[in-house]
Amino acid sequence: MMLIPLALIQSLLLVAGQVFLKLALTRMPPFSFSVGFLKAVLCNWQFALCGVCFGLGSILWFYILKHFPFSSAYPLVSLSYVFGLIASVVVFHESVDVNKWIGVLLIMFGCYLIAK
Repeated sequence: MMLIPLALIQSLLLVAGQVFLKLALTRMPPFSFSVGFLKAVLCNWQFALCGVCFGLGSILWFYILKHFPFSSAYPLVSLSYVFGLIASVVVFHESVDVNKWIGVLLIMFGCYLIAK
């Protein structure tokens, strides 16, 4: 039963990384092969937090893969879609249509079946 909380934390870390990456990219100048662009990337705290979240999520994923069956662990990664949709509404104030909410409910039901 320890797999579910670990998968939830890992999925939250993945989504947090994506949210920080999107925030970082919206504050960066247009891409170019220049020192100014590199400086903007390296001085962006959202970009740094993105890397921290992805790094911690990867380390946790290593642990999950080592200690749990792949057939149970890997499908639970789809929980990141659920958290991603919620983040799109809460953080980025996007409107989400009913079809996407139905898809998220199906993902959650699938994760329930796998964890059961």
